[in-house]
Amino acid sequence: MAKSTGGSPKLLWLMILLVLLSTAAAGAAIYMVMNDRNSGGEGSVQTQQLQRQAPIFVKIDPFTVNLADDNFGSRLLYTGISLRVGNDETREILAEHMPQVRSRLLMLFSGKRANELTTPEGKRRLSDEVIATLAEPLTEPQPPLDIRDVLFTEFIVQ
Repeated sequence: MAKSTGGSPKLLWLMILLVLLSTAAAGAAIYMVMNDRNSGGEGSVQTQQLQRQAPIFVKIDPFTVNLADDNFGSRLLYTGISLRVGNDETREILAEHMPQVRSRLLMLFSGKRANELTTPEGKRRLSDEVIATLAEPLTEPQPPLDIRDVLFTEFIVQ
């Protein structure tokens, strides 16, 4: 019978070295894949931060105002307004003080003439005046209100 001799010790060491190198390569590949996923997670967090925020509106019920007399005599303004505000605190302050808000708007509108309000430019000016009128504190102390836009939802001059 033929005697079987073990393989060369060099071959054994070469096999062990190949196994270690392939394990290290697999570990490095897994690390890189996981690192890319984590970086992608940071990008998705940034994407989530860039997502749009829902606007906050404060609806003011429609009301009718006698306008200042002009060449055509006594005129009326029927208007409904929504205010776009920047934060919930402003919305809460306006809601708490709605009678004051409506009173200020009625005083502002009653001093206007019909011909001032019928043009688009007149409505833009009125919008700016509404923001300025409501910027004055409704109570003391009060943080500044963040009113971003005045939206006329109904507007009839008669």
